[in-house]
Amino acid sequence: MAVKIYIIYYSMYGHVARLAEEIKKGADSVEGVEVKLWQVPETLPEEVLGKMGAPPKSDVPIITPSDLAEADGVLLGFPTRFGMMAAQFKAFMDSTGGLWGTQQLAGKPAGIFYSTASQGGGQETTALTAITQLVHHGMIFVPIGYTFGAGMFEIENVKGGSPYGAGTYAGDGTRQPTELELGQAFHQGKYFSGIAKKFKGTA
Repeated sequence: MAVKIYIIYYSMYGHVARLAEEIKKGADSVEGVEVKLWQVPETLPEEVLGKMGAPPKSDVPIITPSDLAEADGVLLGFPTRFGMMAAQFKAFMDSTGGLWGTQQLAGKPAGIFYSTASQGGGQETTALTAITQLVHHGMIFVPIGYTFGAGMFEIENVKGGSPYGAGTYAGDGTRQPTELELGQAFHQGKYFSGIAKKFKGTA
C-alpha cells in the first residue's frame, strides 16, 4: 500500500507554491509513495488581495482537517510574517483541534519549508516557531539537516533554506527561487519520502 504524503502550503505570491511543486517532484521520485499538493484556505477578502497585488490562486485543491488525517506524512509550507508562519496557515492549524482531541496526527512525520523577504527575515525562526504546532499534535519533526551536502554551505550566492527545511527569498516579490534552492526543495521531498516509508514500515 502506497505511503500517502501531503504537501500542504499557503502562498500569496507564488514563491512557496514553486517550492511545493519541486518538493513534490522529489517525493514522486521515490517508489511506493503517493504525493498530493494541497492549499490551505485563504482568509483575506479578494478586494484586499487585489490591493496587495496577489495573483489569482492556482487550482490546487483546498485542504480540510479531515483530509489532513488521511496522510501518512506531511510537508508544510508557508511564507513568514514577522518571523512566524503566515496567519492563513496558522488559521488552518487552529482548525485542527478535532484532530488534536483524537490524536489522529500523533506519530506521523512532518517537515517544513518556507519563504522570507530577506536574509534576516526568519529563515530559521519561521521553522522553529512552527514546530510548536507539530509538538502539540505529537507529530515527529523531520528536518533535512545537512543531507543536501555541499549546497548547504553555499556562501558566494544568496540561498534560502536551512537544516530545518527548504527555503527561498522573495525580496520585493520579483525574485524567484534559484536552481540551488529548487534543488534543495527536490532533495527535501525525496529525503522526506524515504523517512516516511520507514515510519510506515514499507522501506
